[in-house]
Amino acid sequence: MRLRTLFAVTTAPVALLAFAAPAAAQVAEAPDVTDTAPPGRATGAAPQTGDQDIVVTARKRAESLLDVPIAATAISGNTLTERGVNSVREAASLTPGLNIASDGAGRAFVSIRGVGVTLVQSVQPGVGLFINGIYQPNTSYLNNPLLDIDRIEVLRGPQGTLYGKNTLGGAINVITRQPSNETEARGNFSFAGPDDSILASASVSGPIIKDVLQVRVAAGHRQQDGFLRNNLLGIDASPFKTDSLNTTIRFVPTGDVVLTVNGYYDWVDGANTPYARVTGPTDYSRIVQFNAPNRIQYRYRGVNARLETPIEAINSKFTLVGSYDARNGVSPNSDADFGPADIARSNGTDSLRTKTVETRLDTELGGTLSTLLGLFYSREEATAFDRTRILPANLTRLTNNATKADTYAAFGTIFWKPTPAWEIALGLRYDHEKRSADGDIAITVGAATLPTTISNAQLKSDQVEPRLSVTRHWTSQLMTYASVARGYRGGGFNAPTAPIRTYKGDSAWTYEIGSKYVSPNRAFSLSGDVFYNDYSNYIGLNSIAPAAGGGLVTVDLNSGDVESYGAELEATVRPVSNWTINGSVTYIHARLTDSSPYTLVTGRTLSSDRLTFQPDFSGNIYSDYTIRLGGEDTLTLTGGVVAKGSRLAATLNQTTPTFLRPYALVNAAITYRTGPLEVAAFANNLLQKNYFDAYIEKTTLALAGLPASDLGIIGDRRRIGVRLGFRF
Repeated sequence: MRLRTLFAVTTAPVALLAFAAPAAAQVAEAPDVTDTAPPGRATGAAPQTGDQDIVVTARKRAESLLDVPIAATAISGNTLTERGVNSVREAASLTPGLNIASDGAGRAFVSIRGVGVTLVQSVQPGVGLFINGIYQPNTSYLNNPLLDIDRIEVLRGPQGTLYGKNTLGGAINVITRQPSNETEARGNFSFAGPDDSILASASVSGPIIKDVLQVRVAAGHRQQDGFLRNNLLGIDASPFKTDSLNTTIRFVPTGDVVLTVNGYYDWVDGANTPYARVTGPTDYSRIVQFNAPNRIQYRYRGVNARLETPIEAINSKFTLVGSYDARNGVSPNSDADFGPADIARSNGTDSLRTKTVETRLDTELGGTLSTLLGLFYSREEATAFDRTRILPANLTRLTNNATKADTYAAFGTIFWKPTPAWEIALGLRYDHEKRSADGDIAITVGAATLPTTISNAQLKSDQVEPRLSVTRHWTSQLMTYASVARGYRGGGFNAPTAPIRTYKGDSAWTYEIGSKYVSPNRAFSLSGDVFYNDYSNYIGLNSIAPAAGGGLVTVDLNSGDVESYGAELEATVRPVSNWTINGSVTYIHARLTDSSPYTLVTGRTLSSDRLTFQPDFSGNIYSDYTIRLGGEDTLTLTGGVVAKGSRLAATLNQTTPTFLRPYALVNAAITYRTGPLEVAAFANNLLQKNYFDAYIEKTTLALAGLPASDLGIIGDRRRIGVRLGFRF
């Protein structure tokens, strides 16, 4: 019955697109909205989310969205600025199927189509994050500032064939702007209240030697006080401050040989887990009662290089990519009991070093056949130190943990176009992963020191990730596709204090049918898809277990199997040349179908088959109307709504689930453009809607032996501000 229902639903996007094709012919012609305005002139309306003409690299080739047989969304850098989006986490509200929440500067919960959530950063992400095609192994980057961004590409569904492990939910690729022969300067400055939110960024790019050497340098600063208050210490509970610097050097020594080098440094200072004690999911308290500041500091730095050169003898393009990324974190003083009683304190440090190298050969074998072949290697080294004090017991526990991981992969895709209208792409990837963990625990109680406990573990995996897609271009404006793919996420290690040291990786098979349409005059575009996901050994829930040496510890584990199916729709329409409406809507039914592995390990049951923080419905709609004032001066009126349905809170309750209420946020802006300048007034969460970013039900604290209370972090309140931008 379910498969028949799913088959019936799959006809909806195709039928809708077929109906829309003649209807869209009545829409007035729209101007080209790609970001090609020369320096000295304001860019005007940016390419909107939903435009299928945006060029992306979803298949590691430059293609328009219309030609990619993947459910994908591209958001231009200009759109991010105009919508007031300053991080990948905030961009999730503009993307179908992508759900990101956070409870601190160093933690993010991310999923695409219901799966991929990680509750602690030690779990490998189920959604891959890439910066200029370079894999980022930690989700904390999702909170980092976006600086001089060309676009964000979000690919939904397993992307393991081209992007490797940890993309079973999908992949997010952030693309920075590249320098060219045009000398250009950009800037963006904004101030908003009532929490004194300040953003300042600027970049300059241009040629050092025309056609040979170009450089781009960008810097940014962002800070805000936040909307939470610690009334015990008399301080802001969720301040956030970042400083960023990045540089790109593009060198063309001869012909089509291109060497691109990127470097970055980010300073991030914020707060982790600033939970308020609340009485339930409708108690939107902003008062945090911690007796420690819970500050955390991160330093990110890295460099990567890409060499591209043609090999004309075999009609190929060769690409070599190498990168080094580093993260250091410091948490000097945190309240580990989440309340006013001074029971537990902690401090710690962590570091992560990642090295990757990838080589690809893109070959044309004739008019109908081409291949993309590659090799990949990565090395990850992480260390973490934690010092926890249980003050009433005069107990101190020191925990050290070090992990190493090596991943080797070979991948390839064959693209066959038997006719101009048809394409069949068959890809395969083999991943070999080896991970090890070394840890120790030292406990002192008063003057007594207990024997040090040493805990070591290893994991190995060999995985094959295939992908098959069939594409039919009915016209130059309308295409449909069907695909099947498998994705995999590597397993991991719990803390040395946990009774369960390791857990296996999880995997997913995804079946998808989709369609994309762009009207001949580019005034209307529409994409839709339906999908079915079958996940095994799902990693996404954690529990509480007795810790070595006493107390309790958070444990991540394989919770069972998950089934997820749904539909996504994304569109842009321009009723007249100066009016753009764009938006998307998503329905996802993601449910645990077998949670017996969770019960077997923990001895507990789950109160709901829903997945933590995953709504069944989400969507957004924006309208941009431009009024021409004479000459090149314009005034643009923007209004939008982003919405999420009800979500399951993080809970270990066995009988009664806690659900967070649905919400819709209204945003608005007025933007005046003249020449190279633009000035905007904006308001986010205009109607002052209450909602939770994160929520933990009280059973978790009760199991830990701490004073029990629900914990919640309220979402940002209304911000009203002004923004000044320029482009010369």
